[in-house]
Amino acid sequence: MARPVVLFKPTPQFRDRIFTEETFARLNANFEVIDYEAHPDDEDFARRLRDAFAVVGQPDLDSNALRDATALRAIINVEGNFFPNVDYPAAFARGIRVLGCGTAYSQAVAEYSLALALDIARGITREDRATRSGSDGMVSATTSDSILLRRAKVGLIGYGNLGRSLHALLAPFNTEVRVFDPWLPSSVIVDTGALPASLEQTLAESNFVFVFATATAESEHLLSAEKLDLLPVGARLILVSRAAVVDYVALLERVRDNKLHAAIDVWPIEPIPIDNEFLELPNVVISAHRAGGIPEAFHSIGEMVCDDLELISQGLPPARLQVAAPELVGRYRNKPVE
Repeated sequence: MARPVVLFKPTPQFRDRIFTEETFARLNANFEVIDYEAHPDDEDFARRLRDAFAVVGQPDLDSNALRDATALRAIINVEGNFFPNVDYPAAFARGIRVLGCGTAYSQAVAEYSLALALDIARGITREDRATRSGSDGMVSATTSDSILLRRAKVGLIGYGNLGRSLHALLAPFNTEVRVFDPWLPSSVIVDTGALPASLEQTLAESNFVFVFATATAESEHLLSAEKLDLLPVGARLILVSRAAVVDYVALLERVRDNKLHAAIDVWPIEPIPIDNEFLELPNVVISAHRAGGIPEAFHSIGEMVCDDLELISQGLPPARLQVAAPELVGRYRNKPVE
């Protein structure tokens, strides 16, 4: 029996980043993989799409392309977000699974978020820089603004894969966790041991706030100047999700006035411009969009692709990749990571 055809066009990802040799060999053992990274050919891709079982990558797939793809059962985005490159209603109408690999990054982002929180709680990298520059400040001279994460009031804005992974890591700190997520019923949040709260409550009653919200038309500048002013003076804000969620001009003013400490991994313009004013502020931890993109996370994408394609080829539902929800996928406003 002929193996199902998988069209592999991973740009902006790279095959060797997301597949180990063993995992890519496994994919080839079970499917006929046409590798367009190794041999780019848009005309051949369009021709083979008609008989393909799956597409792994982010090529543009409009309604016309999907109409002729009568054998197509899965489209797998291996960048990490759902983009408007696919005609989602057309895909759903034809019973095509649209899957994403965002869950591959959850643990890496959660651990990094915890590290950022501990850093701005204790001024770790700030005092590292100061000491390297010749400062002789020691002990209490450098710890007057330090706070503990233990028993702290923590707010999570967004409670998807990232928020839940971070919540699990907070368990040893015995924190009081509030969650704002308008896409979840309160009962789901309560069942995890957290307190459901409004955005205003989450900000006003938290000393640490982690921002995990995705970018949608509704969440753009969700943390406006007005909302940032609800945070207690000296609160720690950790931004690891989408830059569009925060008003960075308003945040800069409040950090500059020493009302807040911030750890920022996502930026409106990336790479970070060298004249960005945040770079001059001592109460900001600067990170260049590196929370999730580590080798273990990337390699798990290849494993997830193999696992779910094998399940789908057996007539079973996918179990590891994130399934695009018809009700939500059209609302995302995420931008590709350069």
